[in-house]
Amino acid sequence: MRTALPARAGRYAALLAYLVFLAFPFLWLVSTAFKPPRELGSLHPTWIPEEPTLDNFRQAFAEQPLLHAAFNSLAAALAAAVVAVLIATPMAYVLARRRTRLATAVTGWVVVSQAFPFVLLIIPLFLVLKNLRLIDSVPGLVLVYVVWALPFALWMLAGYVRAVPPELEEAAAVDGAGRVRTLVSVTAPLLAPGIVATGLFAFITAWNEFFFALVLLKTPEKQTLPVVLTHFIGAEGVADLGPLAAAAFLATLPSLVVFALIQRRITGGMLTGAVKS
Repeated sequence: MRTALPARAGRYAALLAYLVFLAFPFLWLVSTAFKPPRELGSLHPTWIPEEPTLDNFRQAFAEQPLLHAAFNSLAAALAAAVVAVLIATPMAYVLARRRTRLATAVTGWVVVSQAFPFVLLIIPLFLVLKNLRLIDSVPGLVLVYVVWALPFALWMLAGYVRAVPPELEEAAAVDGAGRVRTLVSVTAPLLAPGIVATGLFAFITAWNEFFFALVLLKTPEKQTLPVVLTHFIGAEGVADLGPLAAAAFLATLPSLVVFALIQRRITGGMLTGAVKS
């Protein structure tokens, strides 16, 4: 018992230190967003603003079209999430239910594809979009987001499908239900949590994505929010720190809210996929 208490205290201390390490950037971002210029340039920075102000937020909206960029990000992220889930759901069902060498090879390729760096993919994607005349367009960006999110969505949903006992579908078939009726009435309701978690994860990934949007979108009116945030940095690398922090704080809020709402489903979905795959 005496040895267990120090070990448990050590684990809690390590967990607390890890949480502080993760929370530090966000807390500093929030503090910076509300600081006036005098405090931002101080040689002795403080955690809590001495004279909190909203001027950074007003200046951020005045300098850059944040609302329009947020709308572009929202449209691209929603479309990518919906399309990725619609494509991944039937594919995941087939891979999970058909135990063949082809299904195993496809699953392995899905996992390996996640290791590809962005730089390796951008050139072929750029050439494909150029041939389709989708360069500098939101639909082209959505297509890239779907391609990027599809492997993880497929892997995650396949884990959920494997968690559904096949005996339920067999019982429905014995009762006279057809294949489509079984999938709609029995399997789909059980997959609903996985579909929601996968779609929201794809949405957050697209909402925060920067590299593809930077390369593929050149027209200012079509740029997404992460790209517009870079406009607060001057040509010489000098950042307008207060407005940049305010805009970054506003851009981070949707992701934090969504993660707070679905963290249990996302964690459960990832663990289910890891165990069942």
